[in-house]
Amino acid sequence: MTQDLQDLQEALFEQIIEARRDKAVELLDSVGAGKGFSYAVHEVLEPVLVEIGERWAKDKLSLAQGYVAGKVAEDILFKMAKASPQSDGEKKGPVVIGNIEDDHHALGRKMVAVFLAAAGWGVVDLGNDVPPIDFVDKAEELGARIIGVSAMMLTTAENIILVRQEIDRRGLSGRVQLAIGGAVINLRPELVDTVGGDGTCASAIQAPALFDILWARSLAVGEVSP
Repeated sequence: MTQDLQDLQEALFEQIIEARRDKAVELLDSVGAGKGFSYAVHEVLEPVLVEIGERWAKDKLSLAQGYVAGKVAEDILFKMAKASPQSDGEKKGPVVIGNIEDDHHALGRKMVAVFLAAAGWGVVDLGNDVPPIDFVDKAEELGARIIGVSAMMLTTAENIILVRQEIDRRGLSGRVQLAIGGAVINLRPELVDTVGGDGTCASAIQAPALFDILWARSLAVGEVSP
């Protein structure tokens, strides 16, 4: 890593930690204007968000700082998407995401939605505190092949198994893939198997790659009729 890039990452991290959303976006705008938004996102923003995500998982980040990080990511990714419009033919999905029942920690889920949308996915975000049956109802209604479920705490992560059971009960195993994520999943990756997840990733930035893999797996199994 060059010293200039390291300086940019450190400056962006400081702006976010100090809750200076406008300054953080201005910094990324400036980098994007000179080197392109892809460079600004992948080389400058992404490593900073990984660091922020690690602090969030360790409870070393305030709610306000996490909120600003999410908003900065939204701002710059929407600009990136606008600068590189995709054709209708490149649209992926739809996919359904949400926080499992009793979970109200929205930051990670919102960041996943932003990164998926920027990658061309049609995202239906059900929000917080979503009953397991509602995830599967919406996936069947839309013909979605992926359900993404987020949980921050162990007590709420265990509710994800009810989504798994509902998918299996309706005979949708394999055709509807279950992606799971959240702070507790990163800290205890064995939970992926415990709750019946089909895949996970360590950060929101990696979500589009995970969804590409899960979508391909679903296609190999068969149709999902809306």
